[in-house]
Amino acid sequence: MSQPLALVIDDEPDICELLSLTLGRMDIQTETAADVTSAKKLLGSTRFDLCLTDMRLPDGDGLELVEWMQTNAPTVPVAVITAHGNVETAVQALKLGAFDFISKPLDLANLRSIVENALKLDKGHEQQSRLQGDSAPMRELREMIDKVARSQAPVHISGESGTGKELVARLIHESGPRADGPFVPVNCGAIPAELMESEFFGHLKGSFTGAVRDKTGLVQSADGGTLFLDEIADLPLSMQVKLLRVIQEKTVRPVGSSKEQQANARILSATHKQLGKMVADGEFREDLYYRINVIELPVPALRDRNDDVIALAEHILGKLRPNIELDDSARRALLTYSFPGNVRELENMLERAVTLCTSGTIKDSDLNIRPAAISEDSASALPSTDLGNQVEDVQRQAIMEALEKTRYNKTAAARLLGLSFRQLRYRIKKLGIE
Repeated sequence: MSQPLALVIDDEPDICELLSLTLGRMDIQTETAADVTSAKKLLGSTRFDLCLTDMRLPDGDGLELVEWMQTNAPTVPVAVITAHGNVETAVQALKLGAFDFISKPLDLANLRSIVENALKLDKGHEQQSRLQGDSAPMRELREMIDKVARSQAPVHISGESGTGKELVARLIHESGPRADGPFVPVNCGAIPAELMESEFFGHLKGSFTGAVRDKTGLVQSADGGTLFLDEIADLPLSMQVKLLRVIQEKTVRPVGSSKEQQANARILSATHKQLGKMVADGEFREDLYYRINVIELPVPALRDRNDDVIALAEHILGKLRPNIELDDSARRALLTYSFPGNVRELENMLERAVTLCTSGTIKDSDLNIRPAAISEDSASALPSTDLGNQVEDVQRQAIMEALEKTRYNKTAAARLLGLSFRQLRYRIKKLGIE
C-alpha cells in the first residue's frame, strides 16, 4: 500500500521543514509549495491525500486557496495554519470548506490528530442513512449531512422539537472521520447550574465538598470524537463564557486544577429556540453564537415534508408490530394532521394506536386525532369525493381572489392566505390554477 501524500504550502522554509519531518514520522510523504500559484499547479497535476496551507502567502492568502480547492480539488481535505487567537480567520476558513485549522505556534500533538482525521476521510466512512423519507427537504438534508461530515467545523442543528436533531447529529458523527471515537450527547437543560462546571470539565478530588474522587468531564469524555450539546440555549451565561474558551483553545481546566488539558472533540449543538433572537435580547452570547453556528443545518418540520408521512408511519409500525397496517381512514387522518410535535409525536401516536388496536388494522379512531387538531392543509390529499371537490372549489376561489388582490405576487398572496410560499405553490399546482 502506497504512502499518503501531503502538500504543505508555506513561504517559511523552517515551517515547511518542521511539517515535513512531523508528517514523515507518520509515514506520510510531502511536497511543498511557497505560494498560491505553484500550489494550484501541483494540486492540478498530482493526487494529494491532504493539504496544509499557511494563511499569508506572497501572492495571495490561504482563504483564496481553500475556496479554489472546493471546485478544483474537492476531494482533498485542507487545513489552514492561522496566527494564534485569530478566531475570525479560522471560522471564515471553515465556512469556505476547510477541514480544520491549526494555530501557531504549532502544537504537534494537535497537528497529528488533525492529520489522522483528514486521512480517515478517504476510507469512505459511509453511514447508511436512518433518516426516513424521500421528499425534497429530506434529500437536501442528507446532502448537507454528507458535506458537513467531512469538515471539523462546529455545526448548529436547528429545528422544532421532535424533528430528530439528535439523530442528525449522530449521522454527522458516524459519517465522518471521528466515527471510531465517542459520541457524547449532553442535554444542557438537564444539568443543575451548580453542577454544570464539574459535569462539563470534571474536577479533582477534594476541590469542593462532596468531591470524593477525581471525575472526568463530559468534554474530556468526547476526546477524539463528538460532543453534542443539545438545547444549548439553556446554558447559563457564565457557562457560555467557559464553553467559548473550550471551543477556541481546545483545552479545558477541571475544577480545582491549575493545569489545562487537551480537549480534541468536534462540537455539534442544537436547540428548538431561535438563537439569533436570544442574542438580540442579550440572553445568549454573540461571540459564542458565531462560534457554534459556523454551519447551520436546519431540520425540516414534518408538516413541510407531507409526502413522507405515510412511509415514515409504516417504517415506525414495522418496528413496533410488523404485521399491523393502516386503513384508508387512518392514512387520511395522518395526511391532514399538522403534527406540532413532529416525528416524536407521530411515534407516540402510533405506539398508542398499536396498543389500542384490537385487529390487524389501525383505523382513524385508534389514532385519537382530535378534529380541532386537523390542519387546513390540502384537502387534495384526500380521495376525490363530492365533499372533497367542494373543498377544492372553495380553496381554488380563495387562491384566485388572493392572487388578483396582490396582482399575482405569490409571496404576498401566500401571506394574505396565511400560508407559506411553498404551501401556496403546492396548492396552485395541485388545484390546476394557471
